[in-house]
Amino acid sequence: MTVQHVTSGAERQLATQHWLSSASPDPAQTRREWQERPVAMLSCGSLFAAVRIPADLVQAAAQQTDEALIDVYLAGALHNGPVICDRYAHWYYALVPASTARRWDVPHTVCLGRKSSLGVPRPGINRASGERLYWSVPMDSAAALCSPYAVVQLVMHGR
Repeated sequence: MTVQHVTSGAERQLATQHWLSSASPDPAQTRREWQERPVAMLSCGSLFAAVRIPADLVQAAAQQTDEALIDVYLAGALHNGPVICDRYAHWYYALVPASTARRWDVPHTVCLGRKSSLGVPRPGINRASGERLYWSVPMDSAAALCSPYAVVQLVMHGR
């Protein structure tokens, strides 16, 4: 008989939290920060990079302004790759492999790599939380990132 281990959502969320916090010089401090507040600053360029996309470009691609519908659109367009939304600054951040920043050259976007930091919401914070920063598309598991190609396609569709 084969025994299958089922990983719960809480276990995946904890693994994701530990993986993300390892982008910090002090991962334990980052996890403590997430206990006290919804966002922690993480360094880009080692584990991941972040493509900053203007919200109006994402809205044009999704042909929507409703956040909930945009979240669904992004999950499909980016194959469930993780995306952070900054409601007040009107940016979306698609998390991509760190190497993406070295060769990124897509109009109207910036790829945050080495020497950049990003406010990252605690895993589990979603649109309904009402927070400024939330996971538009949650990071489903550690190291599961957006395909840079899919991000380029999204941007070009929005343009």
